[in-house]
Amino acid sequence: MSRAFVFPGQGSQAVGMGGDLADAFGTARDVFGEVDEALKQNLSKLMREGPESDLVLTENAQPALMAVSVAVVRILERDGGKPLTELASHVAGHSLGEYSALAAAGALELADAARLLKLRGQAMQKAVPVGEGAMAALLGIELEAAQEACKEAAQGEVVAVANDNGGGQIVVSGHKPAVERTIEAAKAKGCKRGMLLPVSAPFHCPLMEPAAKVMEEALDKVALATPRVPLVANVLASEITAPGEIKRCLVEQVTGLVRWRESMLYMRAGAVDTVVECGSGKVLSGLVKRIDKEMAGVSLNTPADIETFLKKA
Repeated sequence: MSRAFVFPGQGSQAVGMGGDLADAFGTARDVFGEVDEALKQNLSKLMREGPESDLVLTENAQPALMAVSVAVVRILERDGGKPLTELASHVAGHSLGEYSALAAAGALELADAARLLKLRGQAMQKAVPVGEGAMAALLGIELEAAQEACKEAAQGEVVAVANDNGGGQIVVSGHKPAVERTIEAAKAKGCKRGMLLPVSAPFHCPLMEPAAKVMEEALDKVALATPRVPLVANVLASEITAPGEIKRCLVEQVTGLVRWRESMLYMRAGAVDTVVECGSGKVLSGLVKRIDKEMAGVSLNTPADIETFLKKA
């Protein structure tokens, strides 16, 4: 059996996240305390108690999701006695989850990851005035058809495929009128359903260029080590280990396409048969079967999940 560890992106946050891990494991409490200290913010209280209106803010949701993901991996290692190198051949993260993956694999210090994600969330929010941008999910359509719909619908505005999630699930991003036109254009190309998403900014499209510049400057000031297992990067859909290349991909990722379907197929071609989602929610483990029926998806976000996993690992 060959496993990959994957880490969720924005949308998987929920009030109460990480609470049962903190109650059961001192290791999780240590992670959350370190993140709180790095941010000079009681993020762990917000994660546990809400309000949801504050937790869903991009600048809070991103470091919160990373904190829970890293806590899961550290519990496996410290409490379960299983180093990441024995558990996984690769790591990958969906959008902000790429930072979680790098922190879990020892390439990024936890405090640096928290500060970078706080800044990333703020920069993405500031890049486009609220109401000007939008994102939409297109269901039952594949990448090329969605890209064609974007081209037809742009009409001088920006709209692009943001996420190729697999299983006929595509997310587009850009100026709101262009995104709305894309939903209609996609229907003519076989899209079964298109719906605007409740997000505060149009992530992973060229409108995020101001945020990419902010992240480039911030990453230049941060030390990055070689990850203990290779990272399958969002923008490449292939593995990298060189710190300089990882930084470049993290910058490109702000405006670029999250090639999640291709990333999973790349790992499958490299003999990965089980994808283990570490952290809040079950979105990524749920997508696995839709991308490749031969792959299994497992989610680890509760003490019981971890206990079951360690017995088999």
